[in-house]
Amino acid sequence: MTSTPNPWYSSVTRYQWLVLVVASLGWVFDAFEGQIFNLTRKSMLSEILGMPGDSPDVKAWGDIVLGVFLVGGTLGGWLFGMLADRWGRNPTMILTILFYSVFSGLTYFASSLWEVCALRFLVAMGVGGEWAVAAALVAEVFPKEARARASGIFHATSVLATWLAGVTGMWVGANWRMAYLIGVIPAVLTLWVRASIKEPERLQTAQKTMAGRVGSFRELFGNPKWRLRALCGMTLAAVGLGTFWGVTVAGQDLMSHLLTKLGMAKDMIDSESRFAYGIVQATGGGLGMLAFGPICERIGRRRTFFLMQGLSLLVVPAVCYLPQTQWQMLLALPLMGFCTLSIHAGFAVYFPELFPDHLRATGSSFCFNTGRLLAAPILFTSGKIKAAYPDDLPFAITMLSGLFVIGLIVLLFLPETRGEELPE
Repeated sequence: MTSTPNPWYSSVTRYQWLVLVVASLGWVFDAFEGQIFNLTRKSMLSEILGMPGDSPDVKAWGDIVLGVFLVGGTLGGWLFGMLADRWGRNPTMILTILFYSVFSGLTYFASSLWEVCALRFLVAMGVGGEWAVAAALVAEVFPKEARARASGIFHATSVLATWLAGVTGMWVGANWRMAYLIGVIPAVLTLWVRASIKEPERLQTAQKTMAGRVGSFRELFGNPKWRLRALCGMTLAAVGLGTFWGVTVAGQDLMSHLLTKLGMAKDMIDSESRFAYGIVQATGGGLGMLAFGPICERIGRRRTFFLMQGLSLLVVPAVCYLPQTQWQMLLALPLMGFCTLSIHAGFAVYFPELFPDHLRATGSSFCFNTGRLLAAPILFTSGKIKAAYPDDLPFAITMLSGLFVIGLIVLLFLPETRGEELPE
């Protein structure tokens, strides 16, 4: 008789669960701060500019502020990722949470465009840094047999941020200042972080034995092994984040496009499309991120990335062209969310496993946040591509999904890390 293998969580301690909860809450509020602008930008900029919400200047400044946010996230990610290796996980996580919560709260008082841009830049610095610190901490604390699942759960909690931002947006309505005042709440989390999170022993050892090389970009790019992994990881993240802006968020546009063809009233189209994307498709995306960890534990990290990106190349065109009714689209969108969003959890699983103890947060943050910056042009050009095909939106989205091919190619240059200890 063969013995039944123990469940993956059987060896997880109470402290390790605590770390996962604290890291996940930091990431939820991190993602919330990033999304709340998308829900309030029209009312905020309309009030500050003194123009109607559908004015071209409002849209143009919205894109500028978003660009400032992306740059701030990248610079913050580089800075705080480096500091997380040098100073430690606990103090750096506290600092990143304070950055994005305090400066979000100060946005309540913003009365000019330069104030909005400056505050969003500072919020973004905290947002960009917190993910890398939390992802590295979860990877270092959990045993290798539970690491992938824990990291996948950590990243999947971003779906809660989508729901939280949506509920906040509906609650505050046009009173956008209250949405940012709510953003101060995460600052309370820093008290819990300070009291409960201990520095991983392996990081403390690395700080002693690798003095002068801890959190060093010269070390990251001076070593051919780490340099290749950093550049390939950056490209993989750029594909994931670029397709998020160009393809995944287009689920709302696909539903709107279909309902317009079916002759539904415009006010109904807006609400039904938001529901289809923000609830239905987001739920499918959350399930995909939760599934990434178990799948990659069974077949490997690289194979799971191959699988999900390959499926995305097939599923996206199918979702674009096959649904002919609202219910068919509601059934199809979660499948698109499952495939295209699942790989985002893979970043939290895979990136910390690519780098040694003294460069883990630095390398992970470089991959994720530089990928975010490289994805910015896709955010802006995807809108132009879709505008170039006003009568054939499905074709434009299908064309943008071709970016997944780049992700498949990059994987050929990255190692498999399943079953291995973290590099020292």
